[in-house]
Amino acid sequence: MTQQLTQQVAHPMVKLQRKVASLVESKILKPSDNIWKIAFLYEDEWPYWKEELKDFGFSMQDPVQDLLVVEAWDEEDE
Repeated sequence: MTQQLTQQVAHPMVKLQRKVASLVESKILKPSDNIWKIAFLYEDEWPYWKEELKDFGFSMQDPVQDLLVVEAWDEEDE
């Protein structure tokens, strides 16, 4: 018997989404806060995340809750 293991690596946006969800749960961010507030937490990495968010159609004025409700970060559907 051979077992095929498929290892799935979490999309970088999934990691960001989890981090932001944790910040909301900790009351550091509010779901109604604008996405640009994440910049204060990521500082040097912000230019990268800002471009990633824009690539997925987010504006920096969108509320954080819009980021949290995304169920799949599939770039192949474009």
